[in-house]
Amino acid sequence: MTAPLPSRRFGLVSRGWLRRHAHRVVLVLAGLVTALVLVSLAGAARDDAAIDASTGQATAEVLSTSGSRTVVRFATPDGEVYAPEQGVAYPSGLMVGQPVRVEYATADPDLVRVAGRSWVVGLRAGGLVIGLVWVLAAPLAWWLRHRAAG
Repeated sequence: MTAPLPSRRFGLVSRGWLRRHAHRVVLVLAGLVTALVLVSLAGAARDDAAIDASTGQATAEVLSTSGSRTVVRFATPDGEVYAPEQGVAYPSGLMVGQPVRVEYATADPDLVRVAGRSWVVGLRAGGLVIGLVWVLAAPLAWWLRHRAAG
């Protein structure tokens, strides 16, 4: 036996409301994931535009790699050494200790990417995520809608 859901007076929705609107919840969540991927790609394109506006080049050493970021250290022509905390953009395939060519924004040397790579690298992964989300969400929303109607 299952316990009934709390009533609306506690701020939760009823089971009937959830059944009638579950398909909308699925579509909204899929839309949010899509928006997050698109905003991420737009941010990467904006960062690349900043680097392209004032490009400096250097050889960097990979200091650390993790699932979320890869930290590099490089020197600018004026002798300043940088190791951006946010890491390098588009780091796939890099290993600790490896030298790598990087491009950075001379106006903001903490904005750095692997030379020859751009936000376009993320298009395939972003497209895959968006496609997978909608391939799963659309039939689920259709099924939930028809289940609620019938």
